[in-house]
Amino acid sequence: MHRHETSIPAPPGERAAPKRARSEWRALAPLLPYLWEFRGRVMLAFAFLVGAKLANVGVPLIMKEIVDLLSVDKALVAVPLVLLLGYGLLRMSTTLFTELRELVFAKVEQRAVRRVALQVFRHLHSLSLRFHLDRQTGGVSRDLERGTRAISSLLGYAVYSIFPTLVEISLVTGILLVKYEIWFTVITAVTLTGYIGYTVTVTEWRTKYRRQMNEQDSRASTRAIDSLLNYETVKYFGNEQHEARRYDEGLQHYESAAVKSQTALSALNVGQASIVAVGVTLVMWRATSGVVAGTMTLGDLVLVNAFMIQLYIPLNFLGVVYREIKQSLADMERMFRLLRENREVEDNPGAPALDVSDPSIRFEHVSFSYDGRRRILEDVSFEVPAGKTVAVVGHSGSGKSTLARLLFRFYDVSTGRITVNGVDIRDVTQASVRAAIGIVPQDTVLFNDTIFYNIHYGRILAGREEVYAAARSAHIHEFIKTLPDEYQSAVGERGLKLSGGEKQRVAIARALLKDPQILVFDEATSALDSKAEKAIQAELDRIAKGRTTLMIAHRLSTIMDADQILVMDHGRIVERGTHRELLEAEGAYAAMWALQLQEELEIAE
Repeated sequence: MHRHETSIPAPPGERAAPKRARSEWRALAPLLPYLWEFRGRVMLAFAFLVGAKLANVGVPLIMKEIVDLLSVDKALVAVPLVLLLGYGLLRMSTTLFTELRELVFAKVEQRAVRRVALQVFRHLHSLSLRFHLDRQTGGVSRDLERGTRAISSLLGYAVYSIFPTLVEISLVTGILLVKYEIWFTVITAVTLTGYIGYTVTVTEWRTKYRRQMNEQDSRASTRAIDSLLNYETVKYFGNEQHEARRYDEGLQHYESAAVKSQTALSALNVGQASIVAVGVTLVMWRATSGVVAGTMTLGDLVLVNAFMIQLYIPLNFLGVVYREIKQSLADMERMFRLLRENREVEDNPGAPALDVSDPSIRFEHVSFSYDGRRRILEDVSFEVPAGKTVAVVGHSGSGKSTLARLLFRFYDVSTGRITVNGVDIRDVTQASVRAAIGIVPQDTVLFNDTIFYNIHYGRILAGREEVYAAARSAHIHEFIKTLPDEYQSAVGERGLKLSGGEKQRVAIARALLKDPQILVFDEATSALDSKAEKAIQAELDRIAKGRTTLMIAHRLSTIMDADQILVMDHGRIVERGTHRELLEAEGAYAAMWALQLQEELEIAE
């Protein structure tokens, strides 16, 4: 989602195309600092480029001299041999300088790709949770992949195709202008101008189909990834054919755009060949007329013919190069657009780190809305004293989990403030806030890696034995040891190879390994059976002692020992007190308690 863009499209052919073109060319600007950083290499590569082209242009010049000498009756044997050696040396020099140019420029190209990709990746991680919830991951990854590939393509085409061709055109037209009649230069210039103009015009027409192909490709890719990530849901409802139809819709649109693109390509190739044929024929007519008239030699004829071949062979690829450059610019613009996404949550300049020694948490008159239309929290105030445990309960949608998201600064509060040790968390760095908090979320998502990696992720610098100790505390060590690959067992995409309870225990182990000062349990035992829940709840109670703990719970039996319990309803705190005090009040909490007891009795029967 690009909130900075207007939603009203410009009329075709009027404002939209020029604006898009300017936007695409602006994508070059972010590359300039990377080229300037390696300006020495860039200049050396350009010198090798010029050397290669000088050698390339020198080949026809020597060929002319050889032909002219051989056409004389009393040709000296030694002179052609020297020229032949020079011919071979120039041929070799062309290849040598070309390879040296590529060798020198390779580091510039790859470093630019690496730096930009890393910059965009870091920026994506710095954006708020709202951006990632609104965005489709498949489309973002495709934009990043195509954008980085576009940088490599653009730099490659510029250094390996555009600049060499321009240098060669300049050298050839200069030689033709100095050595021969003006008509050779005029015919060459008119042919080149017509060729380039026709190529640019047809390629611009063709680019819209390429853009459609990209859009449909991204859409089909997003649908495919989303469908495969939700494999189980697709199977539950037997919607394989529905998913295939949705995917095929994107492929059909892609197919249609691809056919139109190929049609335009054929028209481009035929037109280019016709312009070249006319130009070469006119040049050879003038050269042949010169030989017949005695104003030109056979060597001159060979020279002019060789020059024309050298010029038009690279120009044959101009359509492809221009199209790819335009496409690369469009892909880069799409990627750099991600960099222009505003960070909704940012650190203040010079913000200090959070002091987490003996931390207390306060929510002071906090209100919050995700979209500005519906309030999720309304004037919420409470305190979690240092080393104490406060539990939050309430029906689904009451705003419980939003408290944890705000504490982590995934979002900033609409009004009010959240403090840790009396300091507003907006006045300290986000990294220090998140480093101080360990969370066991309700919906545990694991990396598609090993169990060891997923636990170790809690504290990357932790030793192997510390990982094992955390797993034991989470009551999952014994289960892991029964697996064929033990801790090296792969968990699958989003942890699908593990049960809900196993995933949750991995999440608990990960949080324990982090060893934070503040703990947040967001329905941490919701995926466990009653036996496992009691064992792990006892462990959670043990590790929560002495830590500032916020427990978000659905099962009231898990928070009976909390120092204070908050009852939320429609974003407000409607009751607060200890378990006993709330039961005695016979309000909302007491009703929830009675309902859960009744449900447990029914299950037991």
